[in-house]
Amino acid sequence: MVNSAKQVIKVGDAAPSFSLVDVSGQAQSLEKALATGPVLVAFFKVSCPTCQYAFPFLDRLHREFAGKGAAVWGISQDDASASRDFAAEFKLSFPILIDAKPYAVSNQYGVSVTPTIFLVGKDGEVRVTGEGFSKQDLLDAQRSLAEEHAVKAGTLFAPGERIPEFKPG
Repeated sequence: MVNSAKQVIKVGDAAPSFSLVDVSGQAQSLEKALATGPVLVAFFKVSCPTCQYAFPFLDRLHREFAGKGAAVWGISQDDASASRDFAAEFKLSFPILIDAKPYAVSNQYGVSVTPTIFLVGKDGEVRVTGEGFSKQDLLDAQRSLAEEHAVKAGTLFAPGERIPEFKPG
C-alpha cells in the first residue's frame, strides 16, 4: 500500500519525472522516454486480480503503438523476481520497472490503488488517468495515442470479448 495522503496527478498536470530500474537491471527515465514519444505508465501489484485482468489489454496497446514511438511501462510495487514471473505469466512484452518500498514514484503520483494508469504526452502533460480497470480509460488512451501519431486506432477489444465497463482496483 502507498501513501494515500498525496493527491493523485490529474489530466492536464505535468507528470513528475522519475527514473527506475527495470526487471533486467536497466535504468529507465521518463524524461528520456518522452523524447521519443508518449508513455503510458501503469502502476500494479502482482497479487492484484484487477491488474492481472487489465495488463493483457495494456500489452495490446503496447503492441499497437510501440513501433510508432510510444511506450507502455508497468511499474511494479513488488520485487524483480515476482514482477518477471507476472510478465511471463500474462505474456507482457513491455518493460516492467520496479518501484520498491517505500514506493517513491507511486507516492509521487499519488497512487492509492492498483492498477492506476497515466498516459503522459510527449510534452510531459498527463493526457489520461484511470484507477482500476476502465474500458473507457483504455479506449481514451488508445484514441490519444492514435491522434498523436495520426493513425487510425486498431481493435483494442476483440469482437465477441465480454469486457466489463469497470473493475475496481
